[in-house]
Amino acid sequence: MTGTKFIMCEKEVLARTLYGEARGEYGRLDGGLSALIGVANVIINRAKRKSWFGKSVSEVCLKPYQFSCWNQSDPNRPLLLNVSKDSDPLYATCLEVAEGALSGKWPDLTKDSDHYYAVWMQRAPAWSLGAKPRVKLGQHLFFRLNPSTNQGA
Repeated sequence: MTGTKFIMCEKEVLARTLYGEARGEYGRLDGGLSALIGVANVIINRAKRKSWFGKSVSEVCLKPYQFSCWNQSDPNRPLLLNVSKDSDPLYATCLEVAEGALSGKWPDLTKDSDHYYAVWMQRAPAWSLGAKPRVKLGQHLFFRLNPSTNQGA
């Protein structure tokens, strides 16, 4: 599919983002399904806020420089654009997680977080300095930096 334009539904965009951002977490004892759900939670939380992050799941996922797997120079981008249920069973799992997140089946394991980063990064992102993580799922720390408009906090 590289070089070809195609249209993805919200579920596919979310599933491909999960695949690009957190597929390595699925096989970890400290990650697993909860790590995939956690990344989905952050995306859903951002979309619900209808802020500069975006007003839909697709807008949130595809906003430049918010999810590195979609960056033109990221090595994950060709993988997530070309993956299918047949080529990698983990993508089928990402589709199931995406469907559950969009339907409200999964709980918010991140405690209303809107940011996360992988602890293995050489340097913590500047936005995280002084912020307290709400939860750790796998190798990701989750933060709430922008209060929910629907909770008044």
